[in-house]
Formats: sequence, C-alpha cells, structure tokens
Amino acid sequence: MTILKTYARLWTDDLDEALPLLEELTGERPHLRLAFHEIALAALGNFLVIAGPAEERARYAHASATVVVDDLDALQATLASAGAAITTPTTGGPTGRFLYARHADGAEVEYVEWTPDLVQRIISG
Repeated sequence: MTILKTYARLWTDDLDEALPLLEELTGERPHLRLAFHEIALAALGNFLVIAGPAEERARYAHASATVVVDDLDALQATLASAGAAITTPTTGGPTGRFLYARHADGAEVEYVEWTPDLVQRIISG
C-alpha cells in the first residue's frame, strides 16, 4: 500500500470565495472539484477545501486529513494490525472508495482510493 497524496482540510462557508487566495498561494487551479451530498469540494495543491452548510460540514469534521492511497484493502489490514478502528466502513463515492479510521492514538483520517482515471490524471499526469 502506497500513499499517493495527502490533503490538509480547509473548511469554508463558500467555496468560490475561498479558492482565489488558494490559487494565488499554490499557483494552481483546482485539479478536482465535485459535490458530495450537500458538500462542495475542491482540491488544489495539497489542500482539500470543503464547503457547505455548517451542519453538513460537521458530519466530516472529525477527520484531520484526507489521504489518497493506492489500495484501500491493503490499508485496512495495516490499520487493523496497528490497532486502528474503522469508524466509517468502505463506501463508494464520486472519486472512488473511501473510509474513515481512528488511529490507536486518537487521530482520525479519511482514506480514499481514487478511480484509475483520477490516479492517471492527477498523480501520474
């Protein structure tokens, strides 16, 4: 299992308002932009910007980072051997599959396995 990308999560009320500064800071345009339920997301550089109503954002705020891996199944074995607990089981989403895990030290992370086309476009590019 390999980590392909790690995103710091930034929370905002308005995605379009947040992006210009981040584009200036990173020198990049979003390489990923999508909606998931009532949440809007954009990824640029090493930031994942999450916008939407506060009550919806709160559903995802327990995770401190989003980590893209190449093999979610292998990751689960690694997490289990380290005493981590899966807090949200593997679920399909617009970018592939994801899960949330609480590490033995209490840190919570969202892990994502992207679809092959996203890996090709964003990582292998």
